Amino acid sequence: MPVAFLGIFYALLIRPQQKQQKEHEKLVSELKSGDRVVAAGMVGTIITVKDDSVTLRTGESKIEVVRTSVERVITEGDGPASLDLNKK
Repeated sequence: MPVAFLGIFYALLIRPQQKQQKEHEKLVSELKSGDRVVAAGMVGTIITVKDDSVTLRTGESKIEVVRTSVERVITEGDGPASLDLNKK
C-alpha cells in the first residue's frame, strides 16, 4: 500500500513539475535578442542576452532582469489574450 501511494504521488505531483521545469529551462536557454517576452510581470522586447541576465525594453525604459524570470515568449500570432498572466 505505501508503495502504491508513493507511485501515485510521483505520477500526479513530481513528474508534471519536473516536465514543466525542463520546458522552462529550454525556453530560457533559447532566448534571443528581439524576442517579445513576459518577465516578472512586465512585457518587453529583449535587447541583449547575457549569461545570467537579459536587458528588456519596456516602453521608454531599459530593465535588466535575471533570465529565469522570463515566464514566456510572445509570438507574433498571439493576440491580446496571450498577455493574460493567469492563463498557463
